[in-house]
Amino acid sequence: MANHQSALKRIRQIQKRKLHNRYYARTTRNAVRKLRATTDKAVAAELLPKVSSMLDKLAKRKVIHKNKASNLKSKLTLHVNRLD
Repeated sequence: MANHQSALKRIRQIQKRKLHNRYYARTTRNAVRKLRATTDKAVAAELLPKVSSMLDKLAKRKVIHKNKASNLKSKLTLHVNRLD
């Protein structure tokens, strides 16, 4: 266990940030699943910019890697474009 005041504070900060990051990562994953499950092109086209923005924010904050965000956005765009 940490003995220094600064180390104890750092542990509290990390736990708070971890909880915050987990919430936004989970919310984004659910949005991606919802978009993948969508079969209506109009609804999917409306959701795509929102989901892309969420992925960009996670990548910017280094919750996920920037290449993972790019790959997901690419796959989702292909999915939306293939819909009838």
